[in-house]
Amino acid sequence: MEKDFDSWNKIKKNIQVNRSSLFCNVREIWWCSLGVNVGSEEDGKNEVFERPVLVLKVFNKDIVRVAPLTRREREDRYHKQIFYENRNGSVIISQIKTISTKRFSRKLCRLEKDQFEKIMEDIRSDV
Repeated sequence: MEKDFDSWNKIKKNIQVNRSSLFCNVREIWWCSLGVNVGSEEDGKNEVFERPVLVLKVFNKDIVRVAPLTRREREDRYHKQIFYENRNGSVIISQIKTISTKRFSRKLCRLEKDQFEKIMEDIRSDV
């Protein structure tokens, strides 16, 4: 499958110029423009290359650490099942990355504390 880096580059330039940083908190799930990435790195979907992400750590109003989500229910070393917004999915902990909050477009929800703590425990044990 051919990746559309040129379209993503135009959108990325627009995000840089026209979006403001958004304030967020840990445990929140946001729609995020992750873009088109190299190789097997998780890509965004749709016309603005978005996918939901879970906020793992907030460094400041501009920079956060996130893990992308997938609707596929997988339970292995690098995928942790969650339930949010009346749907099942998985947190892809092998794809954790630090990003600008300018990439966020809208908040979906906040993950239950017990689910979040379990994910963080799994991340810490994998280091």
